[in-house]
Amino acid sequence: MNSDLPPSGGSVHWHLGPIIDALRTSRETTHNIRHQGRVRELPSRDVLKQVVDGVSAALFPTHYGRPDLNDESIDFFVGDTLTVTLDRLAEQVRRALRFSAQHEQGEETELVERARTITRDFAASLPAIRALLVSDVQAALAGDPAATSVAEIMLCYPGTIAILYHRLAHCLYRLGVPFLARLVADIGHSLTGIDIHPAATIGGSFFIDHGTGVVIGETAILGERVRLYQAVTLGAKRFPTDHSGALVKGTPRHPIVEDDVVIYAGATILGRITVGAGSTIGGNVWLTQSVPPGSNVSQAQMRNT
Repeated sequence: MNSDLPPSGGSVHWHLGPIIDALRTSRETTHNIRHQGRVRELPSRDVLKQVVDGVSAALFPTHYGRPDLNDESIDFFVGDTLTVTLDRLAEQVRRALRFSAQHEQGEETELVERARTITRDFAASLPAIRALLVSDVQAALAGDPAATSVAEIMLCYPGTIAILYHRLAHCLYRLGVPFLARLVADIGHSLTGIDIHPAATIGGSFFIDHGTGVVIGETAILGERVRLYQAVTLGAKRFPTDHSGALVKGTPRHPIVEDDVVIYAGATILGRITVGAGSTIGGNVWLTQSVPPGSNVSQAQMRNT
C-alpha cells in the first residue's frame, strides 16, 4: 500500500492558513487587479446566457422557444418570456454600468433607473433586430445549396447563432454597456468558434458559412449581403501607440467590406482598407491594400504583387 495516499474516507490537512493569508495579501495589496481597486458585483455569464436564450425565444418562439405554441398562446408566451428576460437583463446592465467611467461613481438609484432605460431601449429595438436576423437566415437559405429549410439553418448553423449573438451584443454596445456586450459576444464565440467584436457594424443579409475560426474586429464595417467562409480574418494591420508607447484604442483599423462581397476560406484582410462592392476574395489570400468594386482577388495574384 502506498503510504503517501490518504486512507479511504480520511481527511487531508493541506496547511491552508499561510496560503490563504498569502492569497489575501496578493488580492488586496501586491497584485490587486480590481476595477478602481474595489470589489464590485460582476455581471453573470450564466444569467446572460439565459437572457440571450429568452430573447431568442421571444424573437423566434417556435424555433427557440416551444414548438407546441399556437396562435392563441404565442403572444402570451412572448410577453411572459420578455418580462422575465428583461428583468434579468436590467440587473445585468446595472452591474455592468459600474464598470463605465461615466457611471462608476453614480448613486444606486441613478444606476437602477439608467439600467431600466437601457433595457427599455433594448426591448424597443427587438423588432428591427428580428428583421435583420430574418434577412440573415434568408441569405443563408439562398447562398448555401446544402440548406434545406429555415428551421435547419436556425437550429444547425453555427453562423446563424453567431450572428444572432452579435446582433444582440451590438445593440447593447450602442446603448452604452460595452462590457455587457463583450460578455454576450464571448458567450457566442464559445458556442460557435466565431469571434465577432460587438462594435463591428454589419449590414443585413449577412451569411457565415461553416464559420469556425472567423474573426471580425472592433472597427470593421460590413455592408449588405456579405458572405464569409471559415477562418476568414478581418483584422488590424498594426496597432498605433501614443508618445508613452501605450496602445491608442478605438481608432479605425479594421477593413471596410462593401455590399455583395464574398470572402472565401482562410482569407486574411488587414488594416483600414476597403474591399469594393461585388468583389470576390479567394481562399487563403493575404490582403493589406484596398481593391476596387468588382475585383476578383486570388492567391496567385497576391503572390505576384
